[in-house]
Amino acid sequence: MNTSGLAAQPRPAAASGGFDVLVVGAGFAGSVLAERLASQLGLRVLVCDKRPHIGGNAHDRYDDAGLLVHPYGPHIFHTNSAEVFDYLSRFTEWRPYQHRVLASVDGQLLPMPINLDTVNRLYGMNLTAQQMEAFLASMAEKLESVKTSEDMVVSKVGRDLYNKFFRGYTRKQWGLDPSELDASVTARVPTRCNRDDRYFTDTFQAMPRAGYTRMFERMLAHPNIKVMLNTDYREIEHVFPWRHMVYTGPIDAYFDYRHGKLPYRSLRFEHQTLPQEHFQSVGTVNFPNDYAYTRVTEFKHLTGQAHAQTSVVYEFPCDEGDPYYPVPRPQNAELYRLYQAEAEQVPNVSFVGRLATYKYYNMDQVVAQALTTFRKLKAQLGGEAAEPVALAPETLVPAASTAAGRTRREASLPHAPLNGSAAT
Repeated sequence: MNTSGLAAQPRPAAASGGFDVLVVGAGFAGSVLAERLASQLGLRVLVCDKRPHIGGNAHDRYDDAGLLVHPYGPHIFHTNSAEVFDYLSRFTEWRPYQHRVLASVDGQLLPMPINLDTVNRLYGMNLTAQQMEAFLASMAEKLESVKTSEDMVVSKVGRDLYNKFFRGYTRKQWGLDPSELDASVTARVPTRCNRDDRYFTDTFQAMPRAGYTRMFERMLAHPNIKVMLNTDYREIEHVFPWRHMVYTGPIDAYFDYRHGKLPYRSLRFEHQTLPQEHFQSVGTVNFPNDYAYTRVTEFKHLTGQAHAQTSVVYEFPCDEGDPYYPVPRPQNAELYRLYQAEAEQVPNVSFVGRLATYKYYNMDQVVAQALTTFRKLKAQLGGEAAEPVALAPETLVPAASTAAGRTRREASLPHAPLNGSAAT
């Protein structure tokens, strides 16, 4: 159904059996764009993903005990965007959920982000909200400029709270001292002078009632969408004709790392199913100063599932593994800009999502970016579906092509008339 409530008219498919759009990645960015292009423009869309499932890192599944878990760590949905929430509501019912986090500090489990109760319990005081504001001001260090993650925290709450709650956690999470990271890292975690112990304060806070994977299944259920899993796009990009690509993978990988690899931080997960109904009192407990892991999440808090057993996951940040978090440092931003300039010269590819734009986006931000990209592509691809690109045999390049090989391939690709500049 389109926005006016009328079914979008299907456009003619290519006689060769090709596709209008090849979407690389079945996470939020790729799935949202696939759904919009198929349902609103009637385009034929092929979605491929290297993993054996849809949903990207938000994929969830039932473990052997029948507990719904997030294999790639907890994904808690929250947004201030009514547009994003309303869009996703087409594909899921919601379970209201407000996430709460405790931090293990000095032998206590204290509310995080830091609030009035955190300070009162930590220091054995009985401050009011007004006194809390004055207390934090007295603790804060006056800095001429705030450039790093460390600067951001100590300028707001002082050195002691910084050392107890932030420094150790950040060092584990990023493998770097906060003094080496951009201020945006800790700017994401506020400090409150009241007793609000919710981790997020967004207008919309909820979890998909049947899980994320079910939501993605409904999103990709349009008859114009075909999905190929366990498939690297380079294995098929010359097999199936297409005229536009939506690329949601790492941007440096698309260009064969010709400027060098963009640094990412990865995660290793240890899942445990325990023979007890509950393990901890809140969804997540942070461990900023103890142990090699950063946090422990109990999924039943997130899902609301009733079960005699429970499932938890321990998160261990690491350098090697799947790319999760772009490392926010000035030199990395400079390296990304080289790839961004390359992407702007590729006329038939849209780079969308956290990995393709090297941004530390939340789920709702990725959805918003995908919806914005769709609006740009609507004018570009919204006419009658043209004949997809048909590649001559001499343009084919092995999947493991070199950087030079990819340059030759791009130069030889006959672009369809409707291809425009990349939407980033």
